[in-house]
Amino acid sequence: MHFQSLYFTDDGVIPNSRLPLLLYKHALGESGDQAAAMEALFARNGWTNSWRNGIYPFHHYHSNTHEVLGIYKGFALLQFGGARGRKLMVQQGDILVIPAGVGHRRLEDEGLGVVGAYPGGVEPDLLRGAPGERPGADQRIATVALPEKDPYLGAAAGLLLIWQAPPVQ
Repeated sequence: MHFQSLYFTDDGVIPNSRLPLLLYKHALGESGDQAAAMEALFARNGWTNSWRNGIYPFHHYHSNTHEVLGIYKGFALLQFGGARGRKLMVQQGDILVIPAGVGHRRLEDEGLGVVGAYPGGVEPDLLRGAPGERPGADQRIATVALPEKDPYLGAAAGLLLIWQAPPVQ
């Protein structure tokens, strides 16, 4: 497994976050029912209200919760951070932990299958960076609690170490 920590700053439309997006490359192997394995793993770590589908092709973010996305089949080119944000290729077995406020969208994909979930089973809002969303969205993002566990690594690592003391930007 390879791990990346990626920061995205406010672009004027998408608020993004002081917390980094976490990308766990090749987190799960290729055998078995990966979707079910991801759902079970996320649920064991308190990330529930899961769904299976794809990723919207438009920029969006959630102001009331963090989100985990597990790629259980195929691959995709995603963009994070808004219109001038970073493009990342993800594939089967990758897990992304997206902080509240970080914009994301699908640019292209091949056979993409995704499991998504939220800490504590929160029902996410869906914001697109429309006029008038902020400062309300910014206020909600500021009140989103840190999760009790990393959806992939559990209680001893991952976001618990990285998100507790993020660097000053």
